[in-house]
Amino acid sequence: MRRRELLAGLGSAGVVVGGGAAAVYGLPSVDRLLDENEDDSREPIEIETIDAPGSDAGTISVPDLGRVTFVDFFGTWCGPCIEQMPALGEAASQFGDEVLFCSVTNESIPEAELADWWDEHGGSWTVGVDPSAELTSEYPGGVPRAVALDDGGVVQWSGTGIKSADELVDGIERAIAESDVESA
Repeated sequence: MRRRELLAGLGSAGVVVGGGAAAVYGLPSVDRLLDENEDDSREPIEIETIDAPGSDAGTISVPDLGRVTFVDFFGTWCGPCIEQMPALGEAASQFGDEVLFCSVTNESIPEAELADWWDEHGGSWTVGVDPSAELTSEYPGGVPRAVALDDGGVVQWSGTGIKSADELVDGIERAIAESDVESA
């Protein structure tokens, strides 16, 4: 009788863990599971950008196919995201137009409030909003979170938590190196 209870308990734990993983990461795509040639590239998602220091109102496509893309996911309420801002600024200044460097929040806050927050915390690169969380769901995880994609839209590096400027630059350089290999 004990073995039966143990097996039932282990089975229940597996269901709970599997359900939790599906809730956090979503269910795998059947198309992706069946396509052995899947290259992990993502279709571009249009993100609205705001008028703020270093950022113009308009839209960007993430990833920006044909160019390395770096995305920082943040929240204005997030203390570690604020702490991360100087390292992001340092990394952004090293790449210029070679890399689409952007920060994105999925918060629904007034644009003026976001622009003020951006200015107050030293943002000087493109900042966008993803209120439907479409982009956020493509690259799941908490904040702060960063993703570097090569020029074909394939993730070459990602990290969560506070990263140094050197760690961010190394991640972006991985994506650049992979882009150079693919175009050679």
